[in-house]
This record gives sequence, structure tokens and C-alpha cells, in this order.
Amino acid sequence: MAKLIGGIGTSHIPAIGGAIHKGLQQEPYWKPFFDGYPPVQEWLARTRPDVVVMFYNDHGLNFFLDKMPTFAVGAAAQYNNADEGWGIPTLPPFKGELDLSWHIINTLVEKEFDVVTCQEMLVDHACTLPLKLLWPQGDCPVTVVPVCINTVQFPLPSAKRVYAMGKAVGEAIKSWDSSKKVAVVASGGLSHQLDGERAGFINKAFDLQFMDSLLTNPEWATQFSVLELVEKTGTQGIELLMWLAMRAALTVGDGSSVRKVHSNYHIPISNTATGLLALETV
Repeated sequence: MAKLIGGIGTSHIPAIGGAIHKGLQQEPYWKPFFDGYPPVQEWLARTRPDVVVMFYNDHGLNFFLDKMPTFAVGAAAQYNNADEGWGIPTLPPFKGELDLSWHIINTLVEKEFDVVTCQEMLVDHACTLPLKLLWPQGDCPVTVVPVCINTVQFPLPSAKRVYAMGKAVGEAIKSWDSSKKVAVVASGGLSHQLDGERAGFINKAFDLQFMDSLLTNPEWATQFSVLELVEKTGTQGIELLMWLAMRAALTVGDGSSVRKVHSNYHIPISNTATGLLALETV
């Protein structure tokens, strides 16, 4: 069976790609953010996962407001970058992991999750930037299974529902008939609001409490409704649902215990509270 080695939560702001392209990682504005990643990169170099299951939200690339699935899973042989133009100009296609994609899709449907199956899927900064932050040199060394969660158009899935979905994905990974090592990555957040009366809103206290809960009490955030989470984290801060799915995936079987590899928290980058958390199953 496959080995689920751990999970990572990271922010995915488009401007990160521009900073990478322009070589600004050690500029004062960007340094506290980029300096958080080497310990996680070193952990990945040691553990050498073969596959990444990426929880993220689409930004109008595959799904727009007229057609917005709650959950969608990629089942393609490769995923082409079609970012909005903010970030890294060119990236080679990312290889898919078809067998695991279909195993996750079948498992989710068996567990009564109604998912959209995407045999063609473009990816934007929410999927590509975490991979570049985690493996900054050369081409991406892992295959990818994208799992898209709607955090854009109401109605949004509840934290409880996302947690249950993440747990089901973890069960699928653990039961996958393969010798490959798998990491789960959550892309998004933390607290931020980019528009409206609360534009620029950041809630550091809640962010840090949420990050801590993923170690000590992973279901803590499921007590809040979607509207409560939006109030506490901002309209776009609801992307923390991706982090919740990632953590839920690590709760299955003998992977229910985790240790923290590394964490980082920095504000603000593009009016966003940026977070990084790497967890290893033990």
C-alpha cells in the first residue's frame, strides 16, 4: 500500500510567482516569507515523496460563477499551467498520477461525495506556486493529483464537510495499491480580504490559533459555520478550508499522529497573512 508521509499548508498569492521570476526572494519585503521554506524543502529532500495530492481553489480558470462544483478532482495525464500572467511566465506541464486520481474519485463517490471528474484540467497559481516553493530548482519531481474545493461562490462547503472529504481522500491514499510515497498539500490563505468594506482585514490571533489546532485538535475549526469563518478570516481567508482537508487526510489509520516539521507566519504579503506548516505522520 502507498505511504502517506505528511502534509503541508502554504499560501499561494499570485505575486509570489513574480517575486520568484524577478529574483526578489532576499529583498526586505519578501525575505521573511521565502526564508520559511528551506527547512520544508530539506524535509522533502529527505523523505522524497513521489506524488502530491493538492487541495486548492480554482480562480475562474476551469470553473466560473455560472458553473462552480463544490469538489472537483483532476484525472488527467498532465496539467498545463494557464496562470493569469502575474507570476512565472512559463512552466512545463505537471505530470498527473492517473491511477491515484481514479482511486480517489471512486473512493469519494463510494463515500457519497458528489465530485466532478476532470479528465482535462488547467492549473493556475494556486496549484503551481506551492510546487515551485517546495521544489524551487528544476522541474517538479512529483506527480500531481489536483483536488479543487470551492471557496469562491456561495454556497460553500462547511468546514465539517471539507474535513470529512479530506479524511476520505486520506483513506483513499492509504488504500492505494502502490509502493509510492504521497504528500498532501493545502494551498491558500490564511486570513485576508481583498475587496469590500473590510479590504485588508487580517486576523493574526485566529490564524495562529488555527495553525496550532492542526497539531493539537484538528477538528477545532469544524465548530464554525462558513459565515463565522468568513467573519473571522475575511472573504478570501475561507481558503483555510484547504488546510483543514489536508490535516483531515492525515488522521486515518496509523497516520493519526503527526509531528511538526516546521512552521512560518508572516504579514502582510499583498494584504494577506501568509502561513506555512509542514506536518509529518508518525
